[in-house]
Amino acid sequence: MRHTQLFTKTRKDAPKDEVSKNAQLLIRAGYIHKEMAGVYAYLPLGLRVMNNIQRVIREEMNAIGGQELAMTTLQNPAPWQKTGRWSDEAIDVWFKAALKDGGELGLAPTHEEPITALMQEYVSSYKDMPKYVYQFQTKFRNELRAKSGIMRTREFIMKDLYSFSRDEAQFREFYEKCAAAYMRVFTRVGIADKTFRTFASGGSFSKFSDEFQTVCEAGEDTIYIHRQKGIAVNKEVYVDEVLAELGMQKSELEEAKSIEVGNIFPLGTRFSDALGLTYKDETGAEVAPVMGSYGIGPARLMGTIVELLSDAKGIIWPKEVAPFAVHLVSITGGNDEIVAEADRIYEMLKDHGIEVLYDDRDARAGEKFADSDLIGIPTRLVISEKTMSQGGIEVVTRANGTTTFVSDSSLVEHLQN
Repeated sequence: MRHTQLFTKTRKDAPKDEVSKNAQLLIRAGYIHKEMAGVYAYLPLGLRVMNNIQRVIREEMNAIGGQELAMTTLQNPAPWQKTGRWSDEAIDVWFKAALKDGGELGLAPTHEEPITALMQEYVSSYKDMPKYVYQFQTKFRNELRAKSGIMRTREFIMKDLYSFSRDEAQFREFYEKCAAAYMRVFTRVGIADKTFRTFASGGSFSKFSDEFQTVCEAGEDTIYIHRQKGIAVNKEVYVDEVLAELGMQKSELEEAKSIEVGNIFPLGTRFSDALGLTYKDETGAEVAPVMGSYGIGPARLMGTIVELLSDAKGIIWPKEVAPFAVHLVSITGGNDEIVAEADRIYEMLKDHGIEVLYDDRDARAGEKFADSDLIGIPTRLVISEKTMSQGGIEVVTRANGTTTFVSDSSLVEHLQN
């Protein structure tokens, strides 16, 4: 992509009503557009990052046996009424719409009910399980606190996976596989060193659920970290009884603000029972499957990365999720030879499958470098009169500012390695 063809532009200032760091930087760098409080559009650069994050998650979910589907956003009230969750008293973030011919539909905040109802057509025997299905799907939640940029919004994409197991043992085996897969996701997107598996309330479904909390001052949660064990406890279950059960003492724990970047949740047979989902076991008896739900919000992950991996100049994307691998910056000064050389390098990189954003604008060097820092692509290539005279290209690493001079002939190999 050439800068001159990119319809978005960088800007010096974020909207005055935008208080979160992640949204300020993403708006200024041209990744997102704020439609209204809690509602954001993803522009070409932002959509590339979002798609990369989803690719990482998808690869890890597929690796543990997940099968992807796409369910509907519009919700039939019937299954929700059976579980008692159609009322606003049970789920207080519903968006609902009246039908012109009477009745109403909901915009899904989550999908436990519809996936359980769907499984009635595909689960009848113990031989049909386990089943692990997931989706990337737009959810709607009427949030009161839509003030944390893209980390808490009213419209968002969620990766939600649902497991259906024969019994508790089979469920727990997958539950731990999913927990490990989540940590691989966080490693690949660059935040694992600050992310802790965190004991949290299981609500009405189980004693505990597991959250994955990333330490960050912008977080809305408070956790207590046991550094030696590499785990944490959410403030909501930070009581002596729970700590004793987990073998922890308050003196061993460190308080921190954090962002919930994922969760895995035992559901037991709560939804199976309510919706009449059963299978026949080896003896012919009707048994309710044991369920679990597993969520990651790609946008919340994107916002967390920006909150953590940025500096005074702008964003610092990890390679796995960056919109492009390379930012090619030409400093021409009106010199046609430099323009021709930059064009040649651009075409060469494309021919070798290296994704590159090419700043081919007629702009000052300072403006180009400032925009490059703000946009945050991991590697910057600089072509100028100086580099041409030396027969090579300047390679700058965004994360630490280190500069390497690489010859034209070895550039592709250098970038691929």
